[in-house]
Amino acid sequence: MSDQAEALKAVVRRNTLEVQSGGNFELFDELFADDFLDHTPQPGGTPDKEGARRLYHALREAFPDFRAEIHWQAVDGDIVTTFKTYHGTHRGVVLGIAPTGRQIKFETVDAMRIRNSQIVEHWGVANLYYLLQQLDALPSSAPKVPEH
Repeated sequence: MSDQAEALKAVVRRNTLEVQSGGNFELFDELFADDFLDHTPQPGGTPDKEGARRLYHALREAFPDFRAEIHWQAVDGDIVTTFKTYHGTHRGVVLGIAPTGRQIKFETVDAMRIRNSQIVEHWGVANLYYLLQQLDALPSSAPKVPEH
């Protein structure tokens, strides 16, 4: 893998491990471009840098021990795709669900475009259905995702 590809992956890893998992929001400001655009913002969120910041804060409030486990990363041009699992303890409101104290985990695949060592675009898919299942927030008739 080229040095350039490794440098792009490192930007995303720093966001995942130091900002999302570590709560380093000073680094967030360095890593996210002012013109950042999220193509898949969460419901009620905005597709800009401030929307991403609010989402990260909300996740850390809902799961104070929020952490990510990166399984793999791939680079195509200036886009880094990352498959990871998030873990945490449900201690605050998430998706309108009161704290349960339960341990959770859910997978996410993110694609982030990097320009000048900053994240400028994001596309992502999170397995929120599995998260809702773990929080007992699905109707009893809903199909269950197998434990993994």
